[in-house]
Amino acid sequence: MDKIIAVIVSYNRKKLLKEALEHLLHQQNVKFDILIIDNASTDGTKEYIVDYLQKDNILYHNTGANLGGAGGFSLGVKMGVEKGYDYVWIMDDDTMVKENALDELLKAKEILKENFGFLCSDVRWIDGSACAMNVPNIDENWIQDSAYLENGIVKVKQCSFVSCFLPSRVVKKVGLPIKEFFIWGDDAEYTKRISLQYPCYFVARSKVIHKMLSNTPTDIVAESSDRLFRYNYAYRNMYYVKKLEGGKLNMLLFYYRTFLEIVRILKSKGKGKGKKIRILCKSMHQRKKFHPEIEYIE
Repeated sequence: MDKIIAVIVSYNRKKLLKEALEHLLHQQNVKFDILIIDNASTDGTKEYIVDYLQKDNILYHNTGANLGGAGGFSLGVKMGVEKGYDYVWIMDDDTMVKENALDELLKAKEILKENFGFLCSDVRWIDGSACAMNVPNIDENWIQDSAYLENGIVKVKQCSFVSCFLPSRVVKKVGLPIKEFFIWGDDAEYTKRISLQYPCYFVARSKVIHKMLSNTPTDIVAESSDRLFRYNYAYRNMYYVKKLEGGKLNMLLFYYRTFLEIVRILKSKGKGKGKKIRILCKSMHQRKKFHPEIEYIE
C-alpha cells in the first residue's frame, strides 16, 4: 500500500488550521499521515491544536522562523520524501478538502497507471464558484489525452499548491520548490518545471474549498497598504518564471504588462500610488540579483 502524507503549511491562522485538520481527518476510504509545517506562528498555534498532535498520524514541525509559503512547502515536501512517503499532498491552512478529495486523486492515479508528474483538485471558493487564484493552466495538447475526459481528468501544465498531489519519485527527479521565492509564484514555477518532464492532470472529481476572504485575483492597484510588501516578491518571482520560459517576445510582453500596471496605478483613485510604483521598480531591480538554485534530495 502506498504511503501518503498531507503537508499543510500554516502561519498565524490557528482557527483555519484547526478547521483544515478536521476536514483532513474526515477523508473517506484512505489512510494517510498529516505533517503540519508551522512557520513559527506567534498566535499560539501549537497550543490551540495540541489535542490533534496526540494523534498517531499527525506530525508537527516548527520551522523556527517564518520561511514564507515557499519555504514552508519546500521543507514540507522534503521532509515527506525523506521520511519515505510515496506521495506528498500539499495545501495551505485555509484549504478545506471534501470527504472524497484524496480518494478521487487516488482513483485518478490508478486510471493514469501512475504516469503523471502531479495531480490537482478542483478548487472552489466558499460560494461554490471557481477560485480565481487556483485555476490550473490547461495544456495546449490536452486533446491528445482526451480519453481521460470521461473520468473528469484533464491535462494541465500548471496549478497552485492548494491540493497538489506529488509522487516522491518526481520530486527526486525535478528537485524541490524554490524556497527563496518566499511567497507567490513558487507553485507556478514548480508545477511548470514538473510538466516539462511529465504529463500532469486536473482531477475534477476531487473537490476542495479555498476559504479565502474574497474570491479575487491579486491586484497591486486595489491592494491594501498592509499587504503591498508581498508584491516585492510577486514581481521578482514572476520575472524569474518568465525568464525561464524564454523567448524575446515573452519577455517583451512581461515588460509591457508591467508598464501597463504602472499606468493603471497612475490612473487609479486613492492613496499610495508612489509606493506601489516604487515596489514595481524595486522588484524589477531585484530580479537582476535573483538567481536561486534548485535543491535536490540525495
